[in-house]
Amino acid sequence: MVIGIIIAAIVGILAGCLLGFTYRKRIAEKEIGGAEEEAKRIINESIKTAESKKREAVLEAKEEIHKSRADLDREIKERRSEIQKSERRLQQKEETLDRKIDANDQKSEELSRRLARVQKTHDEAEKIKAEQIARLEEISGLSREEAKDYLVSSIEAEAQHDAAVKLREINQNLKDEADMQARKIITSAIQRCAADHVAEATVSVVPLPNDEMKGRIIGREGRNIRTLETMTGVDLIIDDTPEAITLSCFDPVRREIARLTLEKLIIDGRIHPARIEETVEKSRREVDQIIKQEGERAVFETGIHNLHPELVKLLGRMRYRTSYGQNVLQHSIEVSHIAGALAAELGIDAQQAKRAGLLHDIGKSVDREMEGSHVDIGVDLCKKYHENQDIVHAVHAHHGDIEPRTLVACLVQTADAISAARPGARRENLEAYIKRLEKLEEIANTTPGVSSSYAIQAGREIRIIVNPEQVSDDRMVLLSREIAKKIESELEYPGQIKISMIRETRAIEYAK
Repeated sequence: MVIGIIIAAIVGILAGCLLGFTYRKRIAEKEIGGAEEEAKRIINESIKTAESKKREAVLEAKEEIHKSRADLDREIKERRSEIQKSERRLQQKEETLDRKIDANDQKSEELSRRLARVQKTHDEAEKIKAEQIARLEEISGLSREEAKDYLVSSIEAEAQHDAAVKLREINQNLKDEADMQARKIITSAIQRCAADHVAEATVSVVPLPNDEMKGRIIGREGRNIRTLETMTGVDLIIDDTPEAITLSCFDPVRREIARLTLEKLIIDGRIHPARIEETVEKSRREVDQIIKQEGERAVFETGIHNLHPELVKLLGRMRYRTSYGQNVLQHSIEVSHIAGALAAELGIDAQQAKRAGLLHDIGKSVDREMEGSHVDIGVDLCKKYHENQDIVHAVHAHHGDIEPRTLVACLVQTADAISAARPGARRENLEAYIKRLEKLEEIANTTPGVSSSYAIQAGREIRIIVNPEQVSDDRMVLLSREIAKKIESELEYPGQIKISMIRETRAIEYAK
């Protein structure tokens, strides 16, 4: 019985499974059928939408074609209208031209007739003129050519005399006016430029707190002073001068570094080779900073812009450079101001004149380190840092090495001479001064034809008396120029030297 129940249960389960499978199959078949119908519906809608868009695109294309055709037709009509207008204008111009040609032909015929009448009148006038000339020759007794020569010569002589008188008058007026104007301009420029007197030298004196400090500076077996002299390139003069040490060096930058180093060491009190080297480096950096500041001050004071930084540093180095005791940086600033004032008075570019004046002695900043004159070095530096050609030319011409070809170069020459020659600008010792005067007179006296010479005005003028039998008035001009050239080539001097040459002829007789 139990087995029968189990079999009945198994049969029931199998029957339930069969019924469930059959039910699920029917549901799946229904879903598949619904999906197929939905797919067919979507496809049909897509086909309808595509056909609708296709019809719309075709319509739009037709409308665009129609619009383009209408625009093209309108443009063609407009161009045809313009062409017709142009043809009408050309036809009108041709008609006008034909009328003008006809009028010109008529005028040409009229002119030909008038020319014939004029030619006839001219021939009659020539005939009458010839008859009158023949009568005049008969009356005066001179031929035509002789009368013409006489008239021309008399007019020419009179014109030459009048021209000479007028030219002399104009030259004198121009000279007087130019001298007066030049004095005004130079006086105004000098008055507007304030300048200091000379206070520069080639030695520096460092004060000491006591004489014991001299021994500490010398050091054991002189090692401290040797280190100082080696590191700075300056000679230390330690003598009997109480509480002072003298620094001697022709390079003012090195001398300034040595001076600052000594002052720092004296204040610090620690003086030994290692400390000396450290202090020298610190002083060198300090002097470099001062050089930069001095260059910037010079540029700011003169109002120069866009100057190369290296040129600014070189300008600062000139703070420690002197020429005949005159500080070169102050001299350059002074020349810049004077050249700018002169240019402003004359209506020239004052900024360019000031720039050339500031840079004219730039070569002196490194002339102890490079070969050549400071003029050539300055020209090379200006070219290297791309200065204007007119500035380079002014630097090149400021000592007359080449002939100045611009007004700016002439103004820089003038300003340089004014700055160097003013009272108190430069200093020279008595021995050098006397030697310069003796050399000046020697140059003049060794020139053939010179009788005697005298240096006056502190060497700024030389009076030369020539032998009248050997030197004529015309020769004096050439002789003075020759002596000027010899002075320029053989003598060094500040400013300029005036050469006054005198030729005197005396007749002496005694009444007995």
